[in-house]
Amino acid sequence: MKYYLRRAARIPLTIFAVATLTFGLIRLLPGGPFTQLRVQLIRQGIPVEQVNARIEALQNIRPDAPLYVQYFDYMAGVLQFDLGQSISLNEPVVDVLARALPWTVFLVVTSTVLMFVVGILIGAVQAYWEGSMFDKWISGGSIFLMSVPYYIFAVIFLFVLAFQWGYFPTGGAHTRGLTPSIGVDYYVSVLRHATLPILAFTIGGIGSTALNMRGNGIQVLGEEYVEVARLRGLSDTRIATRYVAKNAILPMYTGLLLLVGFRLGGTVVLEEIFSYPGLGDYLIAAVNANDYPLMMGCFLVITVTLVVAVFIADMTYGFIDPRISAGDSDGY
Repeated sequence: MKYYLRRAARIPLTIFAVATLTFGLIRLLPGGPFTQLRVQLIRQGIPVEQVNARIEALQNIRPDAPLYVQYFDYMAGVLQFDLGQSISLNEPVVDVLARALPWTVFLVVTSTVLMFVVGILIGAVQAYWEGSMFDKWISGGSIFLMSVPYYIFAVIFLFVLAFQWGYFPTGGAHTRGLTPSIGVDYYVSVLRHATLPILAFTIGGIGSTALNMRGNGIQVLGEEYVEVARLRGLSDTRIATRYVAKNAILPMYTGLLLLVGFRLGGTVVLEEIFSYPGLGDYLIAAVNANDYPLMMGCFLVITVTLVVAVFIADMTYGFIDPRISAGDSDGY
């Protein structure tokens, strides 16, 4: 129990550290976080003497206050889930993140699950047929997939399948003018728009997953309990599923959850290529517009997601693999 409490206590501490780091890094950028907003407000006709008051109303931070006061104002807003007002979109940052996050999560979770399932199946067959022509060709293909960044596949798919052949839409999350609703037309449109981003993100990770599964499978096949199972006369199917596959997948479980968190930040380029309205697309737009509140909000959400993924992996691994005992881990 103490182990779980210690792990749970690290979540707010980690988020606090990241929020502090983000606050500091943003203020090291040229111009500072308030210059662009001051210019926009003055262009809108706000009197110069009222600009600071207007910024405080929008961002919940007093721009003329000392840095430590600005820091406390920002952290107070984070604790209240108030990340201020987006400069470029003129709406609360929380509303923007709530609108963008589901699309990004949909891309990341779907592509990661597909990558994991396909990669495990391919790697398991490779391990069972180690040294065969199939194993050699697939290993070469996996290394190639690992060497090519996912955004290269994204650009190729977009150019060939969308622009040239017109099989898929070139951007967006669904057809323009289509009202989100519970209906077949809407869901079909969402799937068609998400197919190419998911395909590009999935292919980019299949190679590494297959090679990891192959290595784990070969290691498990050499274990004594597998030899004992063969001597007992168990079928190859039962050995492959109950002994080899189960034990080979276990070391990859933590990596899967961590990958979800890391890939959440990796959607920045992907969503920009496909004009997909997720966190990455809004983050790029915020950088181009010097929209510091929206930038900080995107960074914070990505970090929190990664921290939560690590926590879930840490808490559940002992249940999935009974050989691991949380209480016996001296390092924790």
